[in-house]
Amino acid sequence: MKRCPTCKRVFEESHLSFCLDDGTPLVAVESPADDSETTLVSPSTRTQKHRPTETNPTGANAGYQPPGSYAAPEKGRPVWPWILAILAGLLLLTIGVGVAAALIVPRMMRQRAASEEPGVNSNRRLDENINQGQRAAATPDSPGNDNDNENDSGKTQLEPPTDPDRVQSDLTDIENEWTAANLNADKKKLDRILADDYVATLPNGAVQGKADYLRDIQPDSTIKRWEFENLKVTLTGDRASLQGAVRYVRDQAADQLWRFTDKFVWRDGRWQAVGSEISQVQ
Repeated sequence: MKRCPTCKRVFEESHLSFCLDDGTPLVAVESPADDSETTLVSPSTRTQKHRPTETNPTGANAGYQPPGSYAAPEKGRPVWPWILAILAGLLLLTIGVGVAAALIVPRMMRQRAASEEPGVNSNRRLDENINQGQRAAATPDSPGNDNDNENDSGKTQLEPPTDPDRVQSDLTDIENEWTAANLNADKKKLDRILADDYVATLPNGAVQGKADYLRDIQPDSTIKRWEFENLKVTLTGDRASLQGAVRYVRDQAADQLWRFTDKFVWRDGRWQAVGSEISQVQ
């Protein structure tokens, strides 16, 4: 005999382990000889329905299920770590781009400046050489500006000047260099001043080419200085002629005055002498 401690019902079936009403585990009790308060439960149709079977060996109430373990629902993962990771990546990318720009841009600017500088310096040197050649005035004590005459990089295809005053000034500078080269027998400078097709008409009427001119030239140390007089330029496109006189001053001899007409042509960006006519004034 067994009793439910909750509802106090007594069950005679020895195979029952749980109360049929509330599922409380039954406790075994001794059957008293005369106990009017004891409630006996006899087998009934309801009891037979809960007899032990192969699928329910305990015969317990099929509607009752023992409480199982509680499983809390799984929470979703937080989103803020992903946001922080994205922001950190953008920050690192911005810093990387800034550092790369700080290193690469100055180097590119220096390379560009270096690539452009040679051309600028070349043009600047060219202008300086041309201006220096135009202003050069040599004397016996000062042979002249060899840098301008010996620098072949000054050859260009510049247009000839069209201002007569400038042309006269340029040709006067060349006459000074030419005279100094004659007195010093500076064949290198004369070779630059005279064009390859240069022809001179001497006072005796003889004709002298450039090769003979350079071969026969001799230095003259008796002339101390010279002066040009009555210079007049005639300009026609890329050709010009300079007429005038040159006075040679000597120490112990009378001065000499020579009248000349020198002809020039504009070639390779400079004036070159192509002809001369000279005669002595008595």
